[in-house]
Amino acid sequence: MKVPFVDLEIQIGALKKELDSAIASVISEHAFIGSLKNKHILKFQESFADYIGVKHVVACGNGTDALEILIKSLGIGPGDEVIVPALSWIATSEAVSNMGAKAIFVDIEHDYYTIDPKKVEEKITSKTKAIIPVHIYGHPADMKNIMEIASRNNIFVIEDAAQAHGAEIDGQKVGSIGITGAFSFYPGKNLGAFGDAGSMVTNSDKIALTARMISQHGQPGAKHKHTIEGRNSRMDGLQAAILNVKLPHLEKWTESRIRISKEYIDLLKGLPIDLPETRSGCRHVFHLFVIRTNKRDELQDFLNIKGVSTSIQYPKALPFLDAYAHADHLKEDFPVAASYQDQILSLPMYPELKRNQIEYVCECIREFFF
Repeated sequence: MKVPFVDLEIQIGALKKELDSAIASVISEHAFIGSLKNKHILKFQESFADYIGVKHVVACGNGTDALEILIKSLGIGPGDEVIVPALSWIATSEAVSNMGAKAIFVDIEHDYYTIDPKKVEEKITSKTKAIIPVHIYGHPADMKNIMEIASRNNIFVIEDAAQAHGAEIDGQKVGSIGITGAFSFYPGKNLGAFGDAGSMVTNSDKIALTARMISQHGQPGAKHKHTIEGRNSRMDGLQAAILNVKLPHLEKWTESRIRISKEYIDLLKGLPIDLPETRSGCRHVFHLFVIRTNKRDELQDFLNIKGVSTSIQYPKALPFLDAYAHADHLKEDFPVAASYQDQILSLPMYPELKRNQIEYVCECIREFFF
């Protein structure tokens, strides 16, 4: 049996008529560019704001741009420091550096892979302006403690929710808890476009206005009126139209991911691997289903032979990437992330994954160990 890591064709096929109609609409209207008046963009911003539970959504080119624009919108730049988790995609720390600030890495929690609040406060200095918790793999970071630390130290919280569309803490969706949040709609995300796309979410009128201006060449609302110097980071009309078709299905897909994760956990119990855990009060949306084993590489090779596609997010923790070699980070500085980078393995996960495929993956893993 062949089990792909992700299969976008199933989702696309199921929505083909709606998607074709939406794309045709954009083409017929020539509504390609994400202008301030593009009806497809406006509809998505309104719908996604309602879904997340925020006042403002500002669409942009991608999730990395979303982080960079938000950092700039908050006035963070050269000489400032921003705390980020040691385990994430480089976009989280890269966005900080690209805005001239310095990324300060903090180790992750043992059970949830998210930034460890107990280790955050010791990294705060007079230069610290923000914390960027990442809701990694679809599991919410410990926002209660992070927000308390931020409030106590008068610093911003920018949520990196690129992998966590629909994740919740006590019924509140991530992205709406900090002062602002960033989402990615990369095709493989829980809510994915047909190319790069992203958005910023906030309840702050000021941040929304500034972020929108930055993303639109500094234009606050009218073409050729440039209040500030900005950049070109616009979600195009095609991506917005596609997301408008997909968004109403997101909850159904999320429930399917949660069900699949429960099936995985039930079938893999008792094996010498560490399975995903979910913090009390949290809704984990399982963008990825990540296990840990000291025999990660051997298991991955075995599953590949068996036709099961897997992935590693991420083979190197951020402090140990070549991009940060100048900082001379030591593994003992980030013991959890350092050990997990050699153990984590992502199993196939997408809403349409069938029971017999899940069983086959688990049977293969059991065969490997026994």
